[in-house]
Amino acid sequence: MLGKGPSYSKLGQFDVSAFETLSLNHVVREAPVTAAHIIDIDVVVDCEAALRENAQVVVMPWQPHRNNWSAKKTLDEWADEIALLGELRAAGRLLWYNLGTGKSPREGSPIVPVRFFSAVAALGLLGQAGVRTVRSLGVDGGASYSAAFTDLSEKTRLSNGWQNFDVQFEEFPKIMLRTGVDYAPLDAESPIRVYVAQSESEMLPTKVLEYSIRKYCSVAVRLEPLHAAGIGVPSPRDPKNQPRTPFSFQRFLIPEAAGRSGKAIYLDADMQLFTDIRRLWQTPMSGADILAVAEPESSRRRPQFSVMLLDCERLDWDIRQIVRRLDAGELSYEQLMYEMGAGGVVARTIDPVWNSLERYVADQTALLHYTDMNTQPWVFAGHPLGYLWTRDLLQAVKSGFIPRDLVAEHVERGWVRPTLLRQIDEDINDPLLLSGKARREDRAFVAPFRQLPTEQGRSLRTATRAALRDAYFRSPAPFVAGLLKARFARR
Repeated sequence: MLGKGPSYSKLGQFDVSAFETLSLNHVVREAPVTAAHIIDIDVVVDCEAALRENAQVVVMPWQPHRNNWSAKKTLDEWADEIALLGELRAAGRLLWYNLGTGKSPREGSPIVPVRFFSAVAALGLLGQAGVRTVRSLGVDGGASYSAAFTDLSEKTRLSNGWQNFDVQFEEFPKIMLRTGVDYAPLDAESPIRVYVAQSESEMLPTKVLEYSIRKYCSVAVRLEPLHAAGIGVPSPRDPKNQPRTPFSFQRFLIPEAAGRSGKAIYLDADMQLFTDIRRLWQTPMSGADILAVAEPESSRRRPQFSVMLLDCERLDWDIRQIVRRLDAGELSYEQLMYEMGAGGVVARTIDPVWNSLERYVADQTALLHYTDMNTQPWVFAGHPLGYLWTRDLLQAVKSGFIPRDLVAEHVERGWVRPTLLRQIDEDINDPLLLSGKARREDRAFVAPFRQLPTEQGRSLRTATRAALRDAYFRSPAPFVAGLLKARFARR
């Protein structure tokens, strides 16, 4: 898919012979393409000769726009007026679809929702047509054109009134979720690789995390649970060096799991996103091997390594060697987990909004981290922010991304609270709206981490108590109010 943005200038750097090509609007004048996608009839007039020579087929809405506004005439009527369109129609080279905004749709033709720019319609049309892989050049954010189209800058650039091209990316995630199309810029590393630390009992929160990522991500993304990486994690001999959770050491598997190439993002399973993870993925490494979040001093929390951007080619992590160093006394658990003593140059340059610990501010929080294990929304119905997590769960189930049967299985296994099923079946977004009778279903539920009989379980419970103390001293009034609200709701 070729647009007029700055990255179009890179076309000569790639071998695109394996691709079918689709141009957006005036791009057809620059190179031969399989299909020329045009929304405005004005472009047909501007590019008449190029369309005849460069496009195998021309694809347009049944009711094309004119000067960025929906026009009344149908494509058939325009073909009667414009000789080129008539020629293409007679030769079977003129194809059409119905814009979602059209008022007189052509019966039997696909309906393609469109907002903002033609790339949105083109990607939606390709996804509906069964195309599964789309790469682009010239479909960029910002407000610039490639040098090949400077003559059009004053004529067509942002002529529909938008301030920049960034808004088109708001629609791409919806198209990818709806159609399954795999989209990414040709000049960027893709897919975005996200590795999540978890055990099988955290599979449901992991799936909700994945849904929240895909809900906003404007390019292809691949999420991989680290417990399924097939790499064994040895246990240190000294109990004080043993992992505090079944998945604490999994983050150190990532370079090996990624083939020691490219970048990767590390996340915990108990997280939820509210913006495009592409923003995190594109953060410059600036010479560092590991980018981590800078925890604000006001949070009174110890800085974490629960959100990281990793250079897998430069990191030489090997979990077997790391455990050997723990056993030899060369490294302590504290140094490993809180100072990243496994090696690598660390820079805490990621904005704190990417690891908001039990904090949420609408339109600001990028990633919410449910760190307090006693109150995580999948095990406790009284979490003050639980409605955010269950909202995505309900959406994921309705869309088919998460089968209801998966939730039922996790309830049966005792991994998540029983009232999650009631919320799904009764479409109750906020768990605090559950009736007292419904809440009694959770009374016998014991969260999986509380069932651990070992030192690991004691460490988890100690960490949870410490987190709750941190929450109280950080914001005592909201903390107490949340507890009172939860206790009242349980009655």
